[in-house]
This record gives sequence, structure tokens and C-alpha cells, in this order.
Amino acid sequence: MANKVQIAYLISDGLFLLMGVFILGFSIIVNNIKNEEPTNGRQAARNLLYQDFPLTAGIVNAVFVFIAFAATLPGLATSSRKWLKLASYLAVFCMVFTTALGLQIWIQTLRLRAEFAPRFSAQPDPVKSLMQVEFECCGYFNSSSPAFITDTVCTSKAAAAVVRGCATPISGFANVFLDTIFTALFGIVGFDAVFIMATACLLKDRKERERFQHIDEKHGYGRI
Repeated sequence: MANKVQIAYLISDGLFLLMGVFILGFSIIVNNIKNEEPTNGRQAARNLLYQDFPLTAGIVNAVFVFIAFAATLPGLATSSRKWLKLASYLAVFCMVFTTALGLQIWIQTLRLRAEFAPRFSAQPDPVKSLMQVEFECCGYFNSSSPAFITDTVCTSKAAAAVVRGCATPISGFANVFLDTIFTALFGIVGFDAVFIMATACLLKDRKERERFQHIDEKHGYGRI
């Protein structure tokens, strides 16, 4: 019958696997939609942000999570501690990997305003217009840098001149969006840490049980 340590480990093991599924699912879905033709300004901005996401690295990270989870299965099925140790080493690797992914996305927020400008400028006019209408702005830094696209918000040169550029509202939207993503990744790191601690506790519990078993055998209690 499983004791409290084993039950806690099983729960943490399941959560660890769930985080791997989340990373894999997110990476695959975003990779499939990042080049879709946008239908509104927010989707257009998100698709441009997705271009810098480490999606392939996310898939690789998820694969290591699944390998680590697979290593726990023989460890749970037997009394061996070797498989559990291997799983914990792999989990440490996954934790560092996920932290690196989160930091990469966080770094995007530090230089977003300037680095988004050339991507905005490179978009076709209909996409620029979608962002201008969505964020109620003209051009990027201002109506002439780059030149605005005539639409319902920027109806004329005179009207566009008194409307803010898209840099500020798009940067605000992007920062909130990216904050959510890297916060989620750092949350996954927390689950990894819990799994590693649960593994350490289970290893210690098994070591203690083995020690007491050897003591019992030495005194003849384990003999038939």
C-alpha cells in the first residue's frame, strides 16, 4: 500500500507530465497558427510576436519531460532507486531548459518597442491597417514613420498627424501578452522544482526503508 510520500510523488509526477503536455501542445498550436492571415489587429500583432518564440526548443523540452516521466515508471514499479535518480537528473535539465525559454521571452519585452518597428514596416498594407484600426493609431512611431495607411482611423494626412503612433499601444499589448507567457513558463519551473523535491523525498524514504529492512534481516526478523 502506498504511503503518503509515494502518494505525494505520484501527484507531482502527474503534474510534471501535465506541464510537458502543456508545453508541447502550446508549441505545436502556435507553430501552426503563427503564419495564418490575420483577421484583426490583435491577431496580427500576436502572429508577429510568435515569430520570435522558441517553439522548436519548446518541443524538444517537452520530449525530455516525457523521457523523464517514462523513467519514473520502472522506478515506481520496482524498489530500485536508479530510475528515480535518472528521472530527477532529467527533471533538473528540463527545469533549466524551461527557465531559459522563459528568460528568452522575457528579454523580448525589454527591446520590444524598437525591434517590432521593422516587422511592422514589412507588413502588407492590409495588415498594417488592421493594427491601426485595432489600436487606434497611425504609422508606428508616428503617422510618417513609417507612413500611415489610409483607413477608418487614419482618414487623411491631417487626421493622422494628430493620432498617436502604434508603437505605444502595440508595445503595451505585447508586454501584457508576453508577461503572461513567461510567467506561465516560470510557473512550470515551479512544478519541476516540486517534482524534484518529491523525488528526493521518495528516494530518502526508500533508503530509510532499505536500512531498516537490513537491520531487521540482521536480527532475524525478516527470515521465515
